[in-house]
Amino acid sequence: MTVIEKKMETEWKTYCSQETFQLGKRLGERAEKGQIFCLSGDLGVGKTVFVQGFAAGLGITEPVNSPTFTILQEYREGRLPLYHFDVYRIGHEEEMEEIGYEDCFFGDGVCMVEWAELIQSLIPEGAIWICIEKALAEGFDCRRITVKGTIL
Repeated sequence: MTVIEKKMETEWKTYCSQETFQLGKRLGERAEKGQIFCLSGDLGVGKTVFVQGFAAGLGITEPVNSPTFTILQEYREGRLPLYHFDVYRIGHEEEMEEIGYEDCFFGDGVCMVEWAELIQSLIPEGAIWICIEKALAEGFDCRRITVKGTIL
C-alpha cells in the first residue's frame, strides 16, 4: 500500500481487496462519534469491502453487506453504532426524511453513506469524502482511494 498526502487530502493505492479492507479498518479505528463518511465509486470497485473493514475497525463482527434495497443498515455492537446507507436507489431527497436520516447523521454513532453525491445537499459540512477508483494501469486489483477531510 502506498500513501500520497496533501493538505486535507490523502491518497492511498491498494493492490488487493485485503489492503482495501485494512485501510477501511484503519479509518474505522480512528472514527469518532458524529462523523459522516461519504463513499463514492463505480459499481464493483470495492466500496463494500472498504465498509466491511471500517466496521471491523469499530469492533463490529456481524456480517456487513451493502444495504442497496433497504437503504439503511444499522450495526450497534461496536464501540460506536454504524449507520450504513446506500442511497443509489433514492429517487428524491425527501425519501431520506422518510427513513429518518437526521437521527443517524446527528445521532450517537458514525455514518457511512454510499453514493452520497446523490444527496449532496443533505450532507452536513465537515463530512469526510472517500472516493475509490480502479487504477487499472497498475494492475487489475489496484485501487486509488482518496480521502478528503480530517480524520488522519
